[in-house]
Amino acid sequence: MFVVLGAAGKIGRATIGALRQHNVPVRAIVRNPSHAEEFRSLGCETEIADLRDAPALARATKGATAVQVICPTGFRADDASAEMESTIRSIVTALDQSRPQSILAISDYGAQLAAGTGITLTFHPLESQLKTIPAALTVLRSAEHMQNWNRLAGRAIETGVLPSLHHPVSKSFPTVSAGDVGLMAADLLLSGGGDALRLVHAEGPDRYSATDVARTLGEVADREIVARELPRQDWVPALVGGGISTSYAELVAAMFDAHNAGRIDAEHGVGEIRRGKTDLRAALSALIENREQT
Repeated sequence: MFVVLGAAGKIGRATIGALRQHNVPVRAIVRNPSHAEEFRSLGCETEIADLRDAPALARATKGATAVQVICPTGFRADDASAEMESTIRSIVTALDQSRPQSILAISDYGAQLAAGTGITLTFHPLESQLKTIPAALTVLRSAEHMQNWNRLAGRAIETGVLPSLHHPVSKSFPTVSAGDVGLMAADLLLSGGGDALRLVHAEGPDRYSATDVARTLGEVADREIVARELPRQDWVPALVGGGISTSYAELVAAMFDAHNAGRIDAEHGVGEIRRGKTDLRAALSALIENREQT
């Protein structure tokens, strides 16, 4: 039995879709009961459990051969770090009780660093604590998701300017489609956990700059768009204005400081890099199509 936490997210949905294509048994764990029918229609078992409810998670993962772990951050939390720490403790406590044979953890580029990486820092204890469970562990560290540009795409199309926290806008950075991360996770789950820790980095077919994003978005939207550096002092107010909490915004800003300093990347000389097939144009085209349909 393959159990997927956070099944209703982009990564979870892609993983489950790929696993079900191989006709393997899947149990989808969702927090919102309204998502359950979607996965039942795919032939999945479903369980309702909040990731911060360790007893419920232990019951939901009981009998699992492999569990895919994802630890979403509360972007509206008053204390985003504390909320994620609580979620990590709950997940680790539950899995230590249910004892699956293998665990696949969705992590983040830069998670190997123990300080100074903002929101990415919360993935460091996730990896560390999962290593204490007697199970084969695969860590799939994901580069920045291409879909994150959705937060700025509408404004860029309207104004012709794409504000960027990536400084300088000409600097290339690793990025990947969230759906491709889910497909990689499914492949790793199907290949088995093995006996030792496995580290895999997930990024797209190419690296891109904010300038590349602006140009490609302009081509898809049929208008000229340019990327401009958003001044550092404007980062947190802009992020809060986009609907996230001050706590979360400060962590995101610190992460981009680390990005711009060249600290967040694949861990050099460790593990492997897998590349998704979705390029930037395909990802941005899908974002615009979804926006037009809603």
